[in-house]
Amino acid sequence: MYRVMLADDEGIVLDSLKMIIQKHFPEQCQIETAKTGRNVIELAESFRPDIAFMDIQMPGINGMEAIREIQKNNSSVVFIVLSAYDKFDYAKEAINLGVLEYVNKPFSARIIIEVLEKAMRSIDSKRKKRSEDLRIKEKMETVTPIIENGFVYSIMFQEYFTEEVDNYKQLLGLEADYGCMLALVMGDDQRGNHMTNAVGAGVRTSMNYARVREMVKETWNCIVGSVISNKIPVFLPMKNGKMDYEERIGMIDVCRELVRNLKRKTDISFRIGIGSVRRLNESMDSYEEALKALVNSTGSVAHVDDLPIQCRYDEEYPVDLEKNLFEKLRIGSREECEWAADRYFDWMLDTYDEKNMSVRLKILEFVLWAEHEAYKDGGLTYHFSEREHYLPLVMNAEKNSELRSWFVGKFVETNRNLCTKKVEHENQLVVRAQNYIQDNFQKDLSLDEVSRQLDLSPYYFSKLFKEETGSNFVEYVTNLRICRAKELLVQERYSMKEICAEIGYSDPNYFSRIFKKTTGVTPTEYRESEKR
Repeated sequence: MYRVMLADDEGIVLDSLKMIIQKHFPEQCQIETAKTGRNVIELAESFRPDIAFMDIQMPGINGMEAIREIQKNNSSVVFIVLSAYDKFDYAKEAINLGVLEYVNKPFSARIIIEVLEKAMRSIDSKRKKRSEDLRIKEKMETVTPIIENGFVYSIMFQEYFTEEVDNYKQLLGLEADYGCMLALVMGDDQRGNHMTNAVGAGVRTSMNYARVREMVKETWNCIVGSVISNKIPVFLPMKNGKMDYEERIGMIDVCRELVRNLKRKTDISFRIGIGSVRRLNESMDSYEEALKALVNSTGSVAHVDDLPIQCRYDEEYPVDLEKNLFEKLRIGSREECEWAADRYFDWMLDTYDEKNMSVRLKILEFVLWAEHEAYKDGGLTYHFSEREHYLPLVMNAEKNSELRSWFVGKFVETNRNLCTKKVEHENQLVVRAQNYIQDNFQKDLSLDEVSRQLDLSPYYFSKLFKEETGSNFVEYVTNLRICRAKELLVQERYSMKEICAEIGYSDPNYFSRIFKKTTGVTPTEYRESEKR
């Protein structure tokens, strides 16, 4: 159904238009008419037409002015201008107003039919687009919370999967590389620094999650995670890596108001902890700060910068250099790690003299911490006394600068261990497995037995073995046995039964089937062919 408004000061024109439309578009159009500019504007407000036929010359407000007024409140109306004047200025003004057609009087039924059909197609196209937009919006209302939750937990728990985080950022239209984490903690009531009935409040919050999420997003341009236990993590994007004093005070005030609104709307008590601004891959640190802020305070809102619970640095200390050094240690190339270690060492030498003991302590501290990272994540074996020479080496150096190559070299070595030791460790495991199989394939050897020898689960060992050798365990053992069988078959002194026992098969018939499946001939045929 289309709502069609006819505006003309001549009754005969209105009657003609109405008759044409009702005859050729029966039951498709609801028609209303007006004869003055003021009346047509008032009618448009109540009738809300889809299509409007507008005469230019009407008493009072002319057609062009009426169109402008109507467009202020209803920009979607499709206008068709009628005029007895074939004037360029009118046509130009109509085009500027976005009028669909400019029709000269007198008009024929055919022209009106064609113009109306064109207007209907335009309306249908707009309706279809509107419907599609609403359908997409409806889907996004369902999907967006899932995407936001995935982003929050990716930056908190999977900081090394940068491609995954980038995909989430693209889907969410997020450009920020910095942000702070908020921790919304709920309960029935607050007692000291903790909330009562955490489990029950978490369940009730899950049931009211849509409302809570909406209220949080109305307060901040943020990304909201899902309820876990009695907590909701929230990521608040920031343009840079620092929040000034006024921003911090304003954030606390807004969070206090949000806590009150959440209590009023959901009847659930909330506290909000606020962490410091960090890079995306440090979001878990910010979230832990938010939780610590709540533990170390009794207010409904707590900001980590208000409390003595985080490491603070003097203004001269290069925090960014330190962060970059350990970031390149973990995920950088050899060259990047070496460059970062050199830059940090340059800062120490430029800032302190050659005998300064703090420099030596920092060198030792960072080398030990870097190796701690390697022991933790690099698949290395820790030996208690293997670093006993570190302290004498550092203390006996004539000058701090003499320790540069040792410091940089240790970081490069640790970087290599973190990047390659896992692969080397896996290679060594496969070599050990191959040696054990070589020594024992004459027995009734099983995957479980070899896995137990390596102290690995059978599933992991089977996957690792296939990746490294290109063959699964059974194929590898079978090939070894068949190769040994070929060596024995060319020696006539061995019977088939003896060969079977030698290579780990108890059933000669089974051995014969496996041999033919692998080589294409039976053991007897192979022995005969080798004689010739």
